[in-house]
Amino acid sequence: MTQSETRAEKAEPKWLKPVVDYVPLAAYFIAYYFFTDKDLVAATKVILIATAAAVLLSLVVARRVPVLPLVTSGFVLFFAGLTVYFEDATYIKMKPTIVQILFAGLLWVSLLLNRLWLKRIFNMAFHLPDEIWRTLTWRFIWFFLASAALNEFVWRTLSEEFWFNFKVFGLTGLTFVFILSQMPMISKNAVEHEEEDGGDDAA
Repeated sequence: MTQSETRAEKAEPKWLKPVVDYVPLAAYFIAYYFFTDKDLVAATKVILIATAAAVLLSLVVARRVPVLPLVTSGFVLFFAGLTVYFEDATYIKMKPTIVQILFAGLLWVSLLLNRLWLKRIFNMAFHLPDEIWRTLTWRFIWFFLASAALNEFVWRTLSEEFWFNFKVFGLTGLTFVFILSQMPMISKNAVEHEEEDGGDDAA
């Protein structure tokens, strides 16, 4: 099973992940500004269709959908579906708030259960001591909660167009900056951990 999964990952074309991750968002942006006259509900129909198509494409090309993109797509489909069904943009505006709070809650539960789910997600990319994973988990929890609060402030107090741009560019940019800000600690402790492993092997 592991060998078949490895073969599937190797066979997966490099263009697939960017297409699945970013094409629905790009379609959302283009539809909002160029085809729907800034009608958020109408643009949400586009991201609903584009997200479903992206998931289907991943299944056809790679015969699988990675867990995180699948979860993210599931949230998009659910809240976009509510928005389209009730013709009420409130649902899509609240999606980032609910999703960020849910992620923060899941990470908090992982700490209570001493499971370190963040480690399971990123362990292939970073090899860190458990205490560093715990620190990162707490930082992600606070980041998700802050993002949720910021989204609530923006959609409730500012214009719909401002929120739309904040959703498409602001939250993505903030997430990128946050992860980038953690890299010094990750790099430092990953090097130290690898040295410790090397020392143990040598001994």
